[in-house]
Amino acid sequence: KDYHHHGKSIATARAGNVIGGGDIATNRIMPDIANALYCNEDIKLRNPKAVRPWQHVLDALHGYLMLAKQMYSNPQNEALTGAWNFGPKVSEIFTVEEVAKMAIMAWGNGNFSTFINTNSLKETHFLGLDPSKANTNLNWHPKWNTQQAVEQTIKWYKIVLENKLTAQKATQQQIKDYFND
Repeated sequence: KDYHHHGKSIATARAGNVIGGGDIATNRIMPDIANALYCNEDIKLRNPKAVRPWQHVLDALHGYLMLAKQMYSNPQNEALTGAWNFGPKVSEIFTVEEVAKMAIMAWGNGNFSTFINTNSLKETHFLGLDPSKANTNLNWHPKWNTQQAVEQTIKWYKIVLENKLTAQKATQQQIKDYFND
């Protein structure tokens, strides 16, 4: 609301629990599941019953870019400033265990009984966010529901781990698929 003083349009953006190919960090749900499935090992989950607002990284980035474009085009529009949440519908919020089961199904093999609760950390049981501002003001909605986000994520890891495509080519293909759906 002080644009006339500083000439800047300012907003913050936050996404739900983002999944997608390219994340290779340890203690991250999708890389850990993909590696376990690829190596035929037990899947270790920190907190299987925790509920999270899962979404694909391309959905989050698409929302961020839509917001940035609008802010650039309309820098004095106060409705575009402030805090923004980008996330799935409430009906698309699942437990860690449910997402792991989706990943196993997408991979094509694995055992649901391999989950090991390794929770040694104090974590919030339920995380959620309200994306209604992005839904209403930007007409942003996730293109891929949670099931599709998990399937696309596992597809990325599977083709990269099995050396069918490089990480760069797999990412480029997934971006094309995202915008062609």
